Amino acid sequence: MPDGVRPTTDRVRESLFSSLGAVDDFVVLDLFAGTGALGLEAYSRGAGRVVFVERSKGVARALKKRLEGLGLADEDALRLMQTDARRAIRRLAEGGATAFDLVFVDPPYVEGGESEREPILTALFASGILASDAMVVVEGPTRHPLPPLPGIRVVDERRYGDTLLTWLTAGDPPAGTVSQDR
Repeated sequence: MPDGVRPTTDRVRESLFSSLGAVDDFVVLDLFAGTGALGLEAYSRGAGRVVFVERSKGVARALKKRLEGLGLADEDALRLMQTDARRAIRRLAEGGATAFDLVFVDPPYVEGGESEREPILTALFASGILASDAMVVVEGPTRHPLPPLPGIRVVDERRYGDTLLTWLTAGDPPAGTVSQDR
């Protein structure tokens, strides 16, 4: 596994996909793809198309080798973009990308809670690349939950040890606080 890559644990990934239900024919965007585990899991469960975005050249190279090893490197339904998340969102929007039904956002954890999550989510929801009923799943540390973001509604949050998964959709956030530990 490349240095600095923190893959989603099997337990969290299983719970995530159990909560999502069927992803048949979904168009999936896996930002901060790392090992590609979330996008590959979606593809194995019937997603029609997956775009992986990874900034690190070394990690992207390892993901490409993993796709090759799985016999998936030539799949038209799988695309790997070696660039940062903001640039990828902009390029997908400019290229008239098919609307994404499901997006995984799992940026590296940074000590002190500073993260790319908020600006990435703001850019993502403003980009026009999301389907009207798209679900965005954000993985982060439990000690740094997402703050309320304008135009983005928290649908659910679930804790798994030190990991917090937050499900988001477009819309006004509800008044009051976000639910915890469901």
